Amino acid sequence: MLPPFELDVHTHTIVSGHAYGTIREMAHAASEKGLKLLGFAEHGPGVPGTCDPVYFAALEHAPRSLCGVELLYGCEINVLEGGLLSLPERYLNMIDYGVVGIHKICYTDQGREQNTENLISCMKHPKVFFVSHPDDDQTPLDYERLVSAAREYHVALEVNSSSFAKPHLRVNCVENYKTMLPLCEKHHVPILVNSDAHDPLEVAQTSAARALLEELHFDPSLILSLSAPRFKEFIGM
Repeated sequence: MLPPFELDVHTHTIVSGHAYGTIREMAHAASEKGLKLLGFAEHGPGVPGTCDPVYFAALEHAPRSLCGVELLYGCEINVLEGGLLSLPERYLNMIDYGVVGIHKICYTDQGREQNTENLISCMKHPKVFFVSHPDDDQTPLDYERLVSAAREYHVALEVNSSSFAKPHLRVNCVENYKTMLPLCEKHHVPILVNSDAHDPLEVAQTSAARALLEELHFDPSLILSLSAPRFKEFIGM
């Protein structure tokens, strides 16, 4: 059995436009679940209804601790065709960490090799520290290349627990994680387990991902979610 996870750093508040909790409501939920660290990765430009980038410029005014839980602020930045990031460069230094992910609402499948190339291009930015839900065969990826690049560019790969409940949105996610995770062990690439919560009730809901890791006997030393200090060290804080 894995020890409890100390953090959940892929969550969304009402700022993302299609989520249903405030910062304070999410922090209260994190406290009730026993988390030490909660991270907000609001959607970047490209997802309809999300915030204007000026939101990230004002994060110096955001609370850093609520309900006994430390708070960090990131952005889930869209991978665009051509391997471009959807968040302008000037805002990247205003967030604690960048997350990059492919969202079909603002990306057209380019095929396995080009999807992988576009994602790797975005992973090269020094403010990007993990990849969100690299698990959907609607935009397939080459996991050998992805894992090797993650090691080269100091990027963790996410096991997104919400994907397990969305087989129509994240096609073949379990099979893809079963391909990706042994490669992470082989190349000593760290992973993050996150809820992708869009509501306070979903914070720290990572049981599906945890069950898969336990089934695979995945190396706990590669799971950043087990230690808040280790995650902060990984992102240079």
